[in-house]
Amino acid sequence: MISTVVWGTGNVGRAAIRAVEAHPALKLANVLVNNPEKVGRDAGDLGGLGHELGVAATNDIGAVLAAGPQAVVYAASGDIRPDDALADIVRAIRTGAVVVTPALYALYDQRNAPPELRDPIRAAIADGGGTLFVSGVDPGWGNDVLPLLISGLGTTVDVIRCQEIFDYSTYDQPDSVRYLVGMGQPMDYEPLMLAPTVPTMVWGGQIRLMARALGVELDDIRETLDRRALETTVRTRTMGEFEAGTQGAVRFEVQGIVEGEPRIVIEHVTRIHPSCAPDWPTPPDGAGAHRVVIEGRPRIEVTIEATDEGDNRSAGGNATAVGRLVSAVDWLVDAEPGLYDALDVPLRPAVGKLGRSKR
Repeated sequence: MISTVVWGTGNVGRAAIRAVEAHPALKLANVLVNNPEKVGRDAGDLGGLGHELGVAATNDIGAVLAAGPQAVVYAASGDIRPDDALADIVRAIRTGAVVVTPALYALYDQRNAPPELRDPIRAAIADGGGTLFVSGVDPGWGNDVLPLLISGLGTTVDVIRCQEIFDYSTYDQPDSVRYLVGMGQPMDYEPLMLAPTVPTMVWGGQIRLMARALGVELDDIRETLDRRALETTVRTRTMGEFEAGTQGAVRFEVQGIVEGEPRIVIEHVTRIHPSCAPDWPTPPDGAGAHRVVIEGRPRIEVTIEATDEGDNRSAGGNATAVGRLVSAVDWLVDAEPGLYDALDVPLRPAVGKLGRSKR
């Protein structure tokens, strides 16, 4: 059994505890928390399992890493604390652990990551013999392994389009929704996530990964952006009130340009309420979905809907991102130490997991 630590118990960490506990090759050794109110709580409670696992959460990072875990699922956020997240991840790698995480978007495409990110990771791997794999859902499997797999079913391929179409009122991250994305803010507010070059920083690596896998050269990566205001004030079940005239929907594209045309496209259509921008693409049930469209012959369209934690679509997305990472741990433990991306790490079948939730 591979001794595994879950570091962070927020939206991603809760799912990580469940995924590690369900994996037949992994043993949950420790859970690291930042909130002092969580110290001492059982991992099963923090993970929403409904039963105890006999593992008490701790905030003693030094003691946990000194115990020499073989793997660390780093589930703490890197969105607004990238420097701290990088320092934590480097620290874990130096112990020789396999680290998997959705934090640090620039490392999704590790070959083109900036030196200030890549160099400390490489140095830690050389010193400690650890490993790092960074992936998620979008960015992540929704725009790397899934579209590449589907593209192989086509006779000819003109455009690969990866879409995230979501009602963000289901996303339990108020700071990210209201400030990073700008929902409920005046239309002259400039959300950080939508600032010029930021979408390319986050999703451009996925464009480059797909281009590399498809054997094509990119001329450029471009961005488009459209925003809509709410026509009426709306109240959401989990996120509170959003006033009329404030931002209610966002649509943007990150486009990989091949021979002058957008051929590899990652598109986001995000609403805080279904009444806003009804003419834009919608998910089948209004809540949220990831969709891949292969324009070519034949035309292929695949829509993925995932739910967890009481039929919450955002929680389902988090759980799939965690599933990709945790399922890779035993493969990475057997691989050479290094820095890996989605083209290196195979998507694993659920070996040993079938029917496990019923046991």
